[in-house]
Amino acid sequence: MCGFAEADLEALAGARSFERGLGYLDAVSGVEVGDGWITASVRGTERYEAELTLEGPDGLSGECDCPFGLEGNFCKHLVALGLTVLQQEESLPRQRQAGRDRVQDLDTWLSALSRDELLALVRELSGEDRQWRRRLELRAASERGDLASVRARIRELLDIGPFAQYGYVDYSDAHTYADQAGQAVSAIGGLTSSGRADQAVALAREAMRLLAEAAESVDDSDGRLGQVATDLAAAHLDACRAARPDPEELARWLTGHALGDFDAGLTDIDPLDYEDVLGEEGMAVLRKLSVEAWRGNRRGWAEKYLLKRVTKAAGDVDALIAVHAADLAPNGNTHLVIARELDAARRSGEALNWAERGIQDVRELSDVDTALVDYLCERYAQAGRLADAVALRRDHFGACRTLFAYQQLRSAARAADRWPAERESALALLRTDAEAEQEGRYGNRTLVDALLDDGDVDAAWQAATEGGADDLQWLVLADRVRAGRPSDALGVYLRLIEPLTGQTGNAVYEQVVSLLLSIRDCHRRLGTPEEFTAYAAGLRTSQKRKRNLMRLLDEHRL
Repeated sequence: MCGFAEADLEALAGARSFERGLGYLDAVSGVEVGDGWITASVRGTERYEAELTLEGPDGLSGECDCPFGLEGNFCKHLVALGLTVLQQEESLPRQRQAGRDRVQDLDTWLSALSRDELLALVRELSGEDRQWRRRLELRAASERGDLASVRARIRELLDIGPFAQYGYVDYSDAHTYADQAGQAVSAIGGLTSSGRADQAVALAREAMRLLAEAAESVDDSDGRLGQVATDLAAAHLDACRAARPDPEELARWLTGHALGDFDAGLTDIDPLDYEDVLGEEGMAVLRKLSVEAWRGNRRGWAEKYLLKRVTKAAGDVDALIAVHAADLAPNGNTHLVIARELDAARRSGEALNWAERGIQDVRELSDVDTALVDYLCERYAQAGRLADAVALRRDHFGACRTLFAYQQLRSAARAADRWPAERESALALLRTDAEAEQEGRYGNRTLVDALLDDGDVDAAWQAATEGGADDLQWLVLADRVRAGRPSDALGVYLRLIEPLTGQTGNAVYEQVVSLLLSIRDCHRRLGTPEEFTAYAAGLRTSQKRKRNLMRLLDEHRL
């Protein structure tokens, strides 16, 4: 048993890719079965390598080196492989055993070779495979500590020249270049493991610079070069842990890297990962340099981010607040960040002061970060200051005039047992806005929405009638009053369906059917079913060329 079905393939790929995969069944070749995996080549625009993983953490998954697959999608080639496997399901146990036998046979054969025979084999393969030979040469240079040879080879591996056309490495060659760059990272790791970690540190830093320069001219759409950079950062950290460089020098290098001084931005390094290498002395230098850099450029993003990370790790809340306070956002968001940092430090009084200052400092309350309003109202409620929470919600609603602000005011006022009075004032404000609609300042929409949200359907209908409403609001109103006022609802439905009859598309047809069902219900309640029959017949006659619409009408017996 392969452990999956066609339905699993379609669920992973989606209907479109699954359907396209059906056309690639004859393009699958070289199927190999292992323990929990199946691979094959699939011929498409090019020949792609596809692999299904049968026993992953999330069950069935797959990888393919086609452009769509490299973006993390379960592509048509994987579908074709999966369907091919299902067709050959009975032979899978035999193929799996054959794969195990091949591995075992190779291992047995290699184990039986003498030292001279193995050397001859390695030399033979080195002569046939240039890339493999170069990997062995690099490993040998790393093991013997030939720093000059390793550095020269790393520079060759990171040189885009052999892959670049007109100075740029396009997508088709980027994979090969990334694989080659990965060899450079392996060589640096080899230096560390062979006891030459100090040399590995120096080469890793040089490689970061070279890789960042190369990345500017490489189409890394699938992120392989980014992964090489991540591996390079890990190799540098491992080398530092083994070599134990001077803490002050390392702190200065980390600061420079974080601030982009070394043009190695592709390699993302968190200075705090080096805390065990830096020790107390190095961390003190790192904090000092971070403060100096920030003071020199208080608006610099890199400087602020570095200082925030370092001061937060050190538990220096005041220094962290100073960083935030130097560049306060006009909408109060930074005040909220500071308040939360102070809360975490159990300085709730100061936190509340900063939050209130955020409300005071914002120029227009309509521009304030609503999360700050929510924070303050929650704090007021916890302290029993319900009147203050209502006042803030009232002011915010007065500035915003949105349904959400109205709902928040209602919630706060109900908690304070003050909703009737607050509701009347809020609705009066919305009615004033509605009256000003003719002057182009406000609209009637929020008033209708608020009344509907309150469940006051009659008042909402009146507001819509007097001040206007959009089609969606009229539809909601009609649905709400249909049971008791079918004649009023019918007029709305007939008006809404009219413009749809001149449009096409399945989404439009579904709206037409929904409205027809409502129209039929209105006529039933009014005792005039024959009028609906005549209306539906006329609609069918005028729309008879819309086959999908006719099908939907038949399905609903309209």
